Amino acid sequence: MAFECVSRTHVGCRRKVNEDSLAVRTERGLWAVADGMGGHEAGDVASSKVTEALLRLPVVYGLESLVEAVVGALQRVNGELIELAGTSDMKRRIGSTVVGLAIADGQYRCFWAGDSRAYRVRAGQIEQVSRDHSMVQDLVDAGLLAPEDAENHPNANIITRAVGVNESLKVDIVQGEALPGDLYLLASDGLTRLVNDEELAAILTSRGIDAADMLIETSLSRGAPDNVTLVVVKVV
Repeated sequence: MAFECVSRTHVGCRRKVNEDSLAVRTERGLWAVADGMGGHEAGDVASSKVTEALLRLPVVYGLESLVEAVVGALQRVNGELIELAGTSDMKRRIGSTVVGLAIADGQYRCFWAGDSRAYRVRAGQIEQVSRDHSMVQDLVDAGLLAPEDAENHPNANIITRAVGVNESLKVDIVQGEALPGDLYLLASDGLTRLVNDEELAAILTSRGIDAADMLIETSLSRGAPDNVTLVVVKVV
């Protein structure tokens, strides 16, 4: 299979440090976005550890073997971040969300922990492939909160899973068919909190992989209070 990819990251309009990071290995059919947390000199370290671990993965054969290697790498980073937090004087958790995509042989695997998101656009229709590990998503799933009220909920920034947060890391994985023409978007919440699904679909459908710059520009035009990072992948 062949792919086209464009990736972008921006510090945004209010932050001084970019705590987001990304990994692009188009030749391997592997991409990821990580959004660090823990503050200056912690969040950027956490997200970089996540993406660097994915960039260093040895060559393996087969989609399942690749995903197994990804999960193993994330679990090792999870342990490293917990150890780092325990030996630092910051007395805070040092962690990072991660969302990633692996594609081979007409199949995709999406893996994630946290609220960075993966979307697929097919025939002009957008679908959120990942499911947020967040307090508001749990409320929505329980029928206690309407989906349209989730984004503006006062606890919208509280996540329930991330690399480096708990001793044991569970990485969720979903799978499906990857078809020529499919567009995939991986993004930190600095984008998805400012640009809704309908806008994402319209921009991705009209611009294809060239949507990356327009998505960044749209976020900046709306004040971009957080870092903004995204990867757009097209199956060709």
